[in-house]
Amino acid sequence: MNPFKRLVASLLIASTTLMGLPMVAHAGLVTTEEVAAVPSALSESNRDKVTAFLSRDDVRAELEGQGVSGAAATERVQAMTDAEVAQLASRVDQAPAGAGVIGVIFTVFIVLLVTDIMGLTKVFPFTRSVR
Repeated sequence: MNPFKRLVASLLIASTTLMGLPMVAHAGLVTTEEVAAVPSALSESNRDKVTAFLSRDDVRAELEGQGVSGAAATERVQAMTDAEVAQLASRVDQAPAGAGVIGVIFTVFIVLLVTDIMGLTKVFPFTRSVR
């Protein structure tokens, strides 16, 4: 039996044996303040996300083009309810952004570069295949 198969067999035996051991769980009381703090942290995260979106230069320029100052928009976000901020944050996440397009283009470039180097395609003239 070669060493790799022996190693895999040993790891499988150990993991199967350890799966049979009982799991230990610790329970405790959860206070109302702890439960109330979780949504608060989530709403602060959403507020930070929306505020960061509003602080971008292109968004700020568009707001000023509509007649709203950046400070006023930030104040309005702070005055919103948690549900309104969560809805706005989800729209910010779903909105198409230039970074997503750049990420896709970069990924396609890397895939083509790797396939060129491996000799599967010939797209870029500056690469030399390993074949």
